[in-house]
Amino acid sequence: MVIFNLKKISFKFLFCAFALALVSCGGSRRVQQAEIQRANTIISVVNYSKTYLGTPYKYGGMDPSGMDCSGLLQLSFLRYGVELPRTTRLMSKFGNKVKLKQVDVGDLVFFRTNKKSRGINHVGLVVNRTPKTIDFIHSSSSQGVMISSINNPYWRKNYVKSRRVIY
Repeated sequence: MVIFNLKKISFKFLFCAFALALVSCGGSRRVQQAEIQRANTIISVVNYSKTYLGTPYKYGGMDPSGMDCSGLLQLSFLRYGVELPRTTRLMSKFGNKVKLKQVDVGDLVFFRTNKKSRGINHVGLVVNRTPKTIDFIHSSSSQGVMISSINNPYWRKNYVKSRRVIY
């Protein structure tokens, strides 16, 4: 009689283990799908932002006639359902902190380019990451929408922090 109960318990245990394995596989698939969706969103945002290359700088602008750095990013992310704050200062508090050495495509990089200003006043979107460089798109007040490298001494010196807004 005891042996029979052990068989029942063993069967129940095996059944539960099998059910748990099935549920785990489904969860893994959901995680993979979420990662694929995240990657697709990032690629779409980056590619869309590049369509504005050469657009002139316009303080407060958010359209093809002219845009500032935060306007470029807000417009690019909003196109794919990600709502960012309108100003660079507010964007710098949005999302999760990321160390520069962990920055990836789709992350935001923040700068303090005006030494008279106390805080962050410029933002860019990372569009390329290799072991040796980080390239970002931004709207420069002198050259409009362009891609720059954080390896440039000017940008390296003025870099403040990075944030990840698509998880």
